[in-house]
Formats: sequence, structure tokens, C-alpha cells
Amino acid sequence: MKRKDDSAAPRADRAKAAPGSPDAALISQDLVFRIFRDNPEKVLAYRQISRRLGVTTREQRDEVFGHLKALKKAGLLTLVQNDEYRLTDPGAAPVATAAAGRNPRRNEAAPARRSARSPEAEFGQDPLVHRRREAGFDFPDADNATDSRRRHDSHADTIVGKVALATDKFAFVISEESESDVRVFTDRLRFAMQGDTVRLRLRGSRDGRPVGDVVEVLQRVRPEVVGRLQVRGGIGFVKPDNRKMYFDVFVPFENLNGAVDGEKVLVRVTEFPEDASRSPMGEVVRSFGQAGANEAEINAIMAEFGLPFEFSAEVEEESESISEAIPASEIERRRDFRHITTFTIDPADAKDFDDALSIQKLENGHWEIGVHIADVTHYVRPGTALEEEAKHRATSVYLVDRVIPMLPERLSNGLCSLRPNEDKLTFSAVFELDENGKLYESWFGKTIIHSDRRFAYEDAQERIEGLESDYTAEVQLMNSIAKKLCAQRFKQGAISFETQEVKFRLDENGKPLGVFVKERKDAHKMIEEFMLLANRKVAEFVFKLKARKPRFTMVYRVHEAPDPDRLQTFALFAKKFGHSLDLTNPKKISTELNDLSMEVMGRPEQNVLQTLAVRTMSKAIYTTEPLGHFGLAFEHYSHFTSPIRRYPDMMAHRLLEHYLEGGKNVDVEPVEEECKHSSEREKVAASAERASIKYKQVEFMSEVIGETFTGVVSGLTERGMYVEIEENKCEGMVRLSEIPGDHFELDRDNYRIVGQRSKRIIQFGDELQVIVKSANLLDRTIDFELVDNRPDAVKQRELQERRENSKPRGYRPERSSGGGGRPGGDKGKRRR
Repeated sequence: MKRKDDSAAPRADRAKAAPGSPDAALISQDLVFRIFRDNPEKVLAYRQISRRLGVTTREQRDEVFGHLKALKKAGLLTLVQNDEYRLTDPGAAPVATAAAGRNPRRNEAAPARRSARSPEAEFGQDPLVHRRREAGFDFPDADNATDSRRRHDSHADTIVGKVALATDKFAFVISEESESDVRVFTDRLRFAMQGDTVRLRLRGSRDGRPVGDVVEVLQRVRPEVVGRLQVRGGIGFVKPDNRKMYFDVFVPFENLNGAVDGEKVLVRVTEFPEDASRSPMGEVVRSFGQAGANEAEINAIMAEFGLPFEFSAEVEEESESISEAIPASEIERRRDFRHITTFTIDPADAKDFDDALSIQKLENGHWEIGVHIADVTHYVRPGTALEEEAKHRATSVYLVDRVIPMLPERLSNGLCSLRPNEDKLTFSAVFELDENGKLYESWFGKTIIHSDRRFAYEDAQERIEGLESDYTAEVQLMNSIAKKLCAQRFKQGAISFETQEVKFRLDENGKPLGVFVKERKDAHKMIEEFMLLANRKVAEFVFKLKARKPRFTMVYRVHEAPDPDRLQTFALFAKKFGHSLDLTNPKKISTELNDLSMEVMGRPEQNVLQTLAVRTMSKAIYTTEPLGHFGLAFEHYSHFTSPIRRYPDMMAHRLLEHYLEGGKNVDVEPVEEECKHSSEREKVAASAERASIKYKQVEFMSEVIGETFTGVVSGLTERGMYVEIEENKCEGMVRLSEIPGDHFELDRDNYRIVGQRSKRIIQFGDELQVIVKSANLLDRTIDFELVDNRPDAVKQRELQERRENSKPRGYRPERSSGGGGRPGGDKGKRRR
């Protein structure tokens, strides 16, 4: 990390250096001037210079002040006001005067001559800048500072794009001006972070991919870092939690704001250096407590992904001011479903019920099934603080032990929640169906309902399985119709791959007592099928309102067909497990994938292949383009059924209401921008949810150190193989160097590792026994060791061989010589 470099922000030992010590001598005139040279446009105060140099003693402060006065007298610096200085000629950015230890009078005598010289001529090859890089990093050009800055000022041969961090070694810049993403090594990023907009200069290619350098950071989205604070001698560094972050943040004592060593903190970067070998400077804005504690870690995850901790007072006040009363005039303008059998089905611990189902038999023998959705937009009006907050959050986030709602609790769990035995305002999609799932009519509009019953999924499942109780007949009939709808979807080409969802059983302090895989039963699938029907029919209705382009603007949920190359790669991977995929006919891709899903059911490789199949698919996004949904096999699809927790559903409600009332087409550009924002926030939410699950998995496994589990190989690298425990989906690593009995190497082309002596093969999906070796809460990693099932005799022989090999070279055991000679009878000779 950067803090190990000599060029990083100073550490405690330097700050404590005594006058005359080697460290104190480093505060030379050259170092003081270099700070201005690296920040040619900045006005820097005496205190800022002292902080950067780690100055704490009075003697060092006097020395810095003397250097500033000397540089001002030499004409290199200009005093702006009080103790603030800047370069006299920022365009030229002259190099420093002579190195420390020379005669000051000679230094002051020839500033103009030296200003034209290169840094190399003045200082030689500076090891702080031209440091040796790790594999994959290029050696920087040896151009002088003036030429480099002149190139940076020019926009020729540059493109603009956004940064996507890949590892702590490199990132990609995604630009509409480049066909391919451009790789940028981290020492060429100018401390740009995830999502920042940068100007980039291309400089050739490597491994067939364009490579470039960031010449300017145009916009910093969120210059904040979450990590563990390490404090030594009053000076702190924050080590980021995000493994893709490639720098630590230096925090001076006055910016710690009470945070202490070992705490998880949120630090705001206040100063980015020009020199890539140094660390950015920041200040602690929030401390979450000691690293490893539940609240500290979950709050740190929230901060890492920029999730809000609370609603503003203005938003809360607006939500509290909304009346619960429903005016008679509002009821009159709605279709009344209060007399029709209606119920909700949700998780047992749910509080925000945003959908309900109603059912009644029609005179013609068909069934009318209503999908009733909370009418959030009746309460959240455009132009209000509530609306702006919902738009900004875009989605609720479901961490393991808490929900970060899109709307305040007053709305999400109160006014909008379709609680039983209460009149509630809804926006509904009502369908006339027969018992075979054939759809005859659809109706959309504002309604009022009165839920008769609140079911947990478990309650509904009991009725599906035959429990004779209230609403059993209605639940069973709706389940039967849902199955017919599902069969129609798959006949049309829907894909059945699903990833398994992990759930936790927590105690009152949030500590995991158990981890299990959530089982999706018929009750879950029934609700899902009717929600899919409503979402699809709403999208189709708006699309067909206008026969010609431009169509009426609508928010669509789009899932494009997978990239053929990625599909082919997945097919090759599946073939290693003995599964063949025929992808020659694009119309039969879904059939091939569904057949594979059935083949792997219950086999060790099931979760590995299903997870990789989902990753092979394109990512679903929100857009105004009606491009269809490949995975569901729908030509048109929207999100209409969860406005309490998704802003795109609120957008869909508003657009649908507008068109039902005869409104004209809506301008597409603002809607498209909101779709993009919602898609981005959805990705952030998913990443935060995964991080909280991983943390809880590690916390759970920390309580079972030494226990044995059955798992499957889920990943392979040159360092080790990842094993996923079957019963709880916790994933950890077995290091290749620690596999007993042989030396294993990665066979990347065949997705396996091979023992060099025994030729033993371990590949993706293989079932193995592992022992939990360690669980690191700070790094969120789990280490396993492979159970050694070899015979005891083989283990003993290997142990003896290791002992023999570990003895010093030339070692011989002592034997009796029969006299006073040397050990081993080697009389009079010396071993050489």
C-alpha cells in the first residue's frame, strides 16, 4: 500500500524526529518547493505545508518557515496573504533550488537558470516517483514537468469517460468515444475513484485492449472512503474495506475528530496529491465503532455504498403531515373493491404490504382476479421533499439485519401498506381469466380495497397443500391458474435458471444463529406469477396506445438476449461437467438452458452452473426503449407492482394514470435519465446486500472453527480453490500450497487443478470435505483446509519425508566413534 513508500504522507516516527536527526534533515528547501511544483495552481498555507511534511516540533516549523521566506526572496514563490504562498510562475512550474545542505546564497543566485532544467537534471532519477512497479505497470515517461503539464492542458487525442475500478492494480474507463473499455493502471489514475468522470489519453494497447492515462479528473462523484483506521503517534491512515481501492488515506491528527485506532470510519478526501506515490489526505466525518462489531460493520457497509442513514427532518415532517382520512370525493372517483374477497401474501416478517390479490366469480363462469398495488403516488406528489428523496434513493435496500427504505416508515409501513381490515387506496390491474389461465379482458385504474386477511407465505402454502381453513378454496384456485400461466411462459421461451437466496436466523443483537437457503414453494411462485402478469399487461397496454412511432413514453424493464460469445464460453464450461448445449439456433437458446437446468437439478454442480448461467445473461435495466425481456420471454415488460420500494414503479404509475386520463405523450429524455439513475442505484443496492450477506456468513463461520463441512468447488485461481458449503452457501478458500500430499497447479483452460506428482484432478463442481480453518471479519474472508482422507501410513511417510527435508544440509546424526575422534568416525578431517 502507499503508506509503505517513503513518499507517502509522513508517519509518526518522522513527526517525532528530533532536531538534527536524519528525518529532520529531510525537510529541505527542495521538498518544500516540490509541494508547490506538484500543485502549480494552488495557494498553500504554511500549516498545509507543515502537515504534508509531518512537522510537529518547533525547530522543524522554523525550518519550514525559513525555506518559504528563502523561496519567496528567490522569486520562486509569491506571498498571497498572511502565510499563504503560491508559485510565482505556475505555467513554467520551475524545479526547486539546490538540494539541502548547499550554500543558500548560491541557491538564491541562479533561480532563472535552474527553472529551465528538467527534474532529472536537478535531482537525478527520483526513486520516489520512478519507483519499481508490480507486474503489469509501465515505467513512466521521463518527460520534464513543464512538457507533461503542457500535454495535460491539451485536449487533443483525449476521450472522456467514467471509471470502473476492477482491482487494486488497474481500472477500466468506459467511454462512448471508445469501442472498447480502456485499461488504466492505478498509478495513472490520478486518484480517480469508482464512477468519477475523467479525461483520458490513449497510449497504445496491451493484450489486445487499449491502455491509457488519466490526465484530468473532471468530476469526483463521491470522494469518500470507508475503512479501518490505524493510528500511530497521532497520525492516522485509513485502509479501505473495498478491495478495489488502490490507496490509503492519510489523516492528520487534527482531522481524526475523536476517532481512535481500530475503528471503522468514513473519511472524506480533502486533498488529492499530484504525485501518484503519495497518499491523499482526508478527515474523518463519521466513526462507526471498533471494527468487527456488528453495528460498526453494517454501518460501514452502508457508508461504503453511500446508503442513507436517516431521512431529513423535512422529509419526515412532510410524511407526518399527510392525513390518514380518505375523502368521500376520492372514493367516488375510484372503482370500489371493498366488498370483494381480498388478501395479501408476504414474508412473515414483512411490514410493507404493497400488493394484494382479489378474486370473485363472474356470471359467465370466468374468474376476475385483481392485482391491487399501493397507490403511493397519491401521497407522494411531484415537487415535494418526499418525491425528491424517493427519486434519489430509487430503491429500498434489504441488508441482512435491516431495511433501508425508499420511503419513510409513516408511508411504507403505514399509509401505503395494504394492512388487513383497513380501507386502502390502490392502483389495480384486473383480469378476467378462466380456470385454464386463458386471459379474456384486462382493466387498469385507481381503486379502493379492504384486505380481509394477511397471509404469511407459510400460511398460504399450508392451504395449497390441503389445509382446510379460511380462504383455502380461493388460494388453491389461484395457485392452479398461476401454474397454467407459468406453463404458458415457459412454452413461449422463458428461462428457469434461478440463483439461490441465503437467509439468516439472527438473535436480538444481530448475531447469526443459523444460515439456510430460502426455499421457493408454490405460494411464492403463485404471487410472482400474478405480479408478472400485471407488469407485462401494463407495459403492453401503454405500448399499444399508439400504433406508430414515437410510441408513448413508458418505463420498461428490459432484459436483452445474451452475448453469443459469453454463451459459447458458458457452453464450453458446462461441457466440462458432461452437459452439451446446442446454441446454433437462437430461437432454441432458452430451451437448451432450461433442459440444462433440469439436468443439473440435485447434482453437486447445480448451484455453480445456475449461478454462472445467470451471470452469462445480460443485466436487466430500466429504460424507455421497449426492447423486451429475454429471460421472461415477454415482448414488453414494466415494473408496476412495488412502488413502496422501487421508484421506477412510481414512474410507471404516473405515466399510466396520465395516459388513462387522456394525456399527451411525455417527453422521453427526463424519464430516460431517471431510468438510468434507478438502474445505477439498483446495482449499488445489490452490491450492498451481497456485502452484508458475506459479512454475516463470515461471522457465522467464525463460531464453527475446526468443524467439518461438505462443499463443492466453486472457483479456481492460481492461489487456491474456492469451496462453497452446500448447506449454507458460505464460500471460503483452500490454498493450493496447503493441499496435502502433492503440489497442485491451475489448469486454467480446463477449469481444474492438477497434482504434479499424483496427477490428481480437482475441478469445478467436485464435492469435497473441508475444515473451517479461520474466518476474518475484517477482511470478510473464510479459509478452509481440505480433509486429508489418505491412509494413515501414507500420512506418516509424508510426515517423515518432510522432517528429513527440513534438516540442515550436511547434517549427520551423532554416532559413537569408539574413542576421542570426531562424530561419525571422521578423524582429523573437517567438513568443508
